[in-house]
Amino acid sequence: MSIPSADLLGILDFLRAAEALKHTTRVAWTSTGKQETVAEHTWRLCLMAMVFAPRFPGVDVGKLLRICIVHDLGEAIGGDISAKLQVDMPNKAEQERRDLLQLTEPLPPHTREEIVALWDEYEQAASLEARIAKGLDKLETILQHNQGAMPADFDFRFNLEYGAKYTTDDPILRTIRAVLDEETERRAQEQDRITRHPSL
Repeated sequence: MSIPSADLLGILDFLRAAEALKHTTRVAWTSTGKQETVAEHTWRLCLMAMVFAPRFPGVDVGKLLRICIVHDLGEAIGGDISAKLQVDMPNKAEQERRDLLQLTEPLPPHTREEIVALWDEYEQAASLEARIAKGLDKLETILQHNQGAMPADFDFRFNLEYGAKYTTDDPILRTIRAVLDEETERRAQEQDRITRHPSL
């Protein structure tokens, strides 16, 4: 099967623009102390989706992975905004959708429409796959915060409530959440101890 030259060039332009996710940072650090990028977060979110997917009855794994891949694409234009700052940004989703439309503009229309439709489905939690992706997205973030070399003033206790509405309805997400919450509490307690007794 051949590909029209204009489509090929448009796809390559899109992929070049999406490369920005490889250096768009998040409020998370790796275990070696390097600030995490959106691309790195998306990669492990996809890995989580793949390994946990068999435990979600009726899930379309291909669709779940596609939703995970596109869920933060707009951040290639507008960057990542931490959960704490999102409280003061009621129009974040609208801006991210505009950024996604800009990013996908070079694509063939049917490809662009598919990506935007998947993003809309994720944003609205409109399907089983979208709800699982939303839950895993929050859990991957918490997992990284617990594993990472976070700054001394990082608020671990914020994560005990972060994304709770997306991780309570499904028993698998709830189980993962319980384990990660225990880890989060331990990190918070260790942080408290160091703050109170920095020389110990």
